[in-house]
Amino acid sequence: MKPLTLVHLYPREMNIYGDTGNVIVLRRRLEWRGLPVTVVPVSVGDPLPADADILLGGGGQDAAQGEIGTDFANRGAELRAMADDGVVMLAICGSYQMLGHEFVTQEGRRIPGVGVLDVTTHGQAERLIGNNYVDTPDAGRLVGYENHSGLTTLGGGVRPLGTTQSGRGNNGQDGTEGAVRDNVIGTYLHGPVLAKSPRFADDLLQRAYRRRGDAVELEPLDDTLAEQAARVAVNRPR
Repeated sequence: MKPLTLVHLYPREMNIYGDTGNVIVLRRRLEWRGLPVTVVPVSVGDPLPADADILLGGGGQDAAQGEIGTDFANRGAELRAMADDGVVMLAICGSYQMLGHEFVTQEGRRIPGVGVLDVTTHGQAERLIGNNYVDTPDAGRLVGYENHSGLTTLGGGVRPLGTTQSGRGNNGQDGTEGAVRDNVIGTYLHGPVLAKSPRFADDLLQRAYRRRGDAVELEPLDDTLAEQAARVAVNRPR
């Protein structure tokens, strides 16, 4: 079988709070099942592989996001085409924001996104910080960690990834967390989220195989430790 190609966007700049762990989790869950996988890191100026199956992007410090902002914007047409073609994307925090229409800073400066997701983000002084869990209709409960000052509003072209507790999630107001459009998923859950959300990890893999037309049944894995870690995180104070 042709290897599943995982594309890791900006591994050096966008790896705050362990987001590279999402790449490691997907790779290992494939390897444990004896399924072939290739990981392709993409830094500033590198081409995006034409055969990408899953694209993963993390969050970064504001300075790091500034470094890659222009490069990300230059990939807009290609990223929109990939999304339209059904490529699976998991974008965390800063990458999530850049997939939207724009980020408006506290000072009112408008930073354009690439328009893959119908979301807009506004900066504020106060940050939403702490362990968080999100109940989703497709992948059960997701557990991660949020730390962001951008407040994201969803448009009609996306649906929430799931629901969260008061004061958390996309904007701390409407009870939503993340955004989904077809196979594109944005979320504020760091952690890395897939390490404590194994069902979600397998859902991403199945989406990628279905897009390729591969009839792959993922064998069950022993996720006892991941599930225990999720329970501990959920019960920790913010």
